[in-house]
Amino acid sequence: MSFIKKYIEQETINRRNLLLASAYGVGGLAATGLMGPGMARAAIADPTIAWSYRNRTNPYWNEIVSGGEAFIESLGKSKDALTHLINEGSSEKSLADVKALLAKTNGDLALAIDTNDAPNARPVVEACVEAGAYVSTLWNKTDDLHPWDFGDNYVSHMTWSDEKPAEQTARILLDAMGGKGGVVHLGGIASNNPAIERLDGLKNALKDYPDVELLDSQPADWDTQKANQIMSSFITRYGDEITGVHCANDTIGYGVLEALRAEGMDIPIVTYDGNPQAVGLVAEGKILATVFTNPHWGGGVTASLAYHAATGAFKPSEEPNEHREFYGPTIMVTPEDALDFKANYLDNVPTYDWTDFWGPSNGQIQYK
Repeated sequence: MSFIKKYIEQETINRRNLLLASAYGVGGLAATGLMGPGMARAAIADPTIAWSYRNRTNPYWNEIVSGGEAFIESLGKSKDALTHLINEGSSEKSLADVKALLAKTNGDLALAIDTNDAPNARPVVEACVEAGAYVSTLWNKTDDLHPWDFGDNYVSHMTWSDEKPAEQTARILLDAMGGKGGVVHLGGIASNNPAIERLDGLKNALKDYPDVELLDSQPADWDTQKANQIMSSFITRYGDEITGVHCANDTIGYGVLEALRAEGMDIPIVTYDGNPQAVGLVAEGKILATVFTNPHWGGGVTASLAYHAATGAFKPSEEPNEHREFYGPTIMVTPEDALDFKANYLDNVPTYDWTDFWGPSNGQIQYK
């Protein structure tokens, strides 16, 4: 458990350094000289390739960006050729950095991005389309925003169908609780699609467990420190009424475990994302289950789609809708299979064909 405490302590220090890096080369530029909306342009021979994301201190996002770097290296480039736009959870900064980079590159850009929250996706996409750049989004967008409404420049959107896997982890948790007691949920950023779906998964499972009460649910913003504080407040408020914890991701789970350890509490907990540390804790039985979304592949293929569309290797508008909006893969990890999973996916990261854009995907996104 010592790595959890060190993780919490180190997070604050790392963030200060990453904030400085996020503005490198792009912070002081104005978005000028961009192409008009809908204007056609020739394929870009050598576009700048960028990943825009929250921060790299989070193990999940580190894997996402590592996938982007692996894709860069598959092109014969140094991984340093990947431009990093680090928004630290700010949608305003995310959009400002994208606009600055569009100006700097005159739109010669292949952008992979998690826009931080769903409403921010539209202005990011519109800025890229207006500049003639190519963008692929990950995780967050509104349901009314679709790549096929923007020709070729909005290349693709990938998310994960989180509700069902989160329901599965919830059922594992509720069974471990003996089907009775009180559960708390610590979620992600409230407006994030995955945060909404993972809470919905818990609520779906609870319908079959009438003797379990959802005591409380609070957004922890995907943050270990905030999760630690919220879990501590839950313990103060509810005490022994809490007999299980449902976490929206692994890094939230680390904060929860540290809060439980501080109070000498040993109750079941489930998480999500399948980060290496979490898988290790699953193998030890300290976490009941997590869900792996293969962030390495997701990060690499999102950048690859934007790049290959920008260079004219394929024309997105000629692809079917299931190639424009699609689900990424998910794998449930439990104590019974955690070591095998670790050996196959974490200790030896598979080598992917980054032009097999949709190989591991799970079909077209479905809307309620």
